Amino acid sequence: MDLLKYDGKHVRVTDKWGETFTGMAKYGNHDFLECEYGGKEDGVFIEDCLIYHSQIVSIEEVEVHGTVALWTERMILRRYRPEDADDLYRYLGTDPAMYEYSGWNPYVTLEMARETVQGFIKRYDDEHTYSWVMDIDDVIVGTIGAYDYKDDQIEVGFSVVPGWQGRGLATAALRKVLEYLTENEGIPCVTAWCAAENAGSRRVLEKAGMKLVSKEMDGLTVGDRVYDKLIYEY
Repeated sequence: MDLLKYDGKHVRVTDKWGETFTGMAKYGNHDFLECEYGGKEDGVFIEDCLIYHSQIVSIEEVEVHGTVALWTERMILRRYRPEDADDLYRYLGTDPAMYEYSGWNPYVTLEMARETVQGFIKRYDDEHTYSWVMDIDDVIVGTIGAYDYKDDQIEVGFSVVPGWQGRGLATAALRKVLEYLTENEGIPCVTAWCAAENAGSRRVLEKAGMKLVSKEMDGLTVGDRVYDKLIYEY
């Protein structure tokens, strides 16, 4: 079987021991797996599980919806886990710069972080819930999600941990999410907004392919500051 054609596809794999794995397939060629794992053949990763070619009894592409694992070149976008709350509080909640232009931070206290994470997890059964952690080698580098699905439209938002900013991670994650929402989920319009002064977010939105469609003068108030609000669409 040609495993390469399943790279980046959502699949169901059954191995020779009767175990079943469902998720996005990431192809590993012979040379890579031999160098990194000592294997003598190619295979596929389903999240953290590696299944070699000779171990696969069947593999088939499956239709999936909602928050499923998505891969970029450098990271996995995965579902929240309960243990993520402490890290999200430490990385995002304690830094005022993370909500300078929004006035909203769901991780600002440890209690809020835990409630937020549990809320995301509880809503994963909803096929229009899209909430991901950006993960590089089990290190949280950011979050991204899409919310308020209504009338064939949904809004996307993201945050990147300060120490990981400026490396193109938000752009890569947003591109992947926009592709998934429009092509796999069939949502025709994805929107986003940011303060006009938030140059970093503006660059991410534009590099990911979103277009500026309107500007609300003094449309965003954060504390005692007022910003123009930029509306983007994809």
